[in-house]
Amino acid sequence: METALMIKKARQGDREILVQLIMKQKEDYYKLAYVYMKNPDDAMDALEEMIVIVYDNIHRLRKEEAFYSWSKTILVNCCKKMLRKKKKLVSMEGVREQVDTSPFAHKEAQIVLEQYLSHLNPKQKEAIILRYYLDLDYQGIADILKIPVGTVKSRISIGLRNLKKSMGGAQFE
Repeated sequence: METALMIKKARQGDREILVQLIMKQKEDYYKLAYVYMKNPDDAMDALEEMIVIVYDNIHRLRKEEAFYSWSKTILVNCCKKMLRKKKKLVSMEGVREQVDTSPFAHKEAQIVLEQYLSHLNPKQKEAIILRYYLDLDYQGIADILKIPVGTVKSRISIGLRNLKKSMGGAQFE
């Protein structure tokens, strides 16, 4: 079935079609959630919460062609909400759980990179992660974060410049 028709049926309340739409892009959703949550279980929890919210609010979707960017925005917001709740519950500063299902081949390099990324402005870090970890284009990032494309480019550019400085400057250019 064509995606546009599936979205129309989902907007009319067809739960199965909605799940099929999400399953078509399940890997992209999971990667996005995993980048924020850094834990497979938490990523799945965020996905579940996103599905419920999308189901409850699909009637608010204005443009059917924007379904995937709309739902990914909801997923990002679910992840951020869950992270805020976790931060309030327990501060795990300095404690890092190693997960065998990590999509990164070189965990030591990942840890070092995350340490450098942690020194960036959170908005710059978020834009860089969406661009380089998930390989999203500027427009996709702008749609998910609900900001102009120029702002995305600026955050990435300034973030990369700051990242290069913190990693040793000229040797990384």
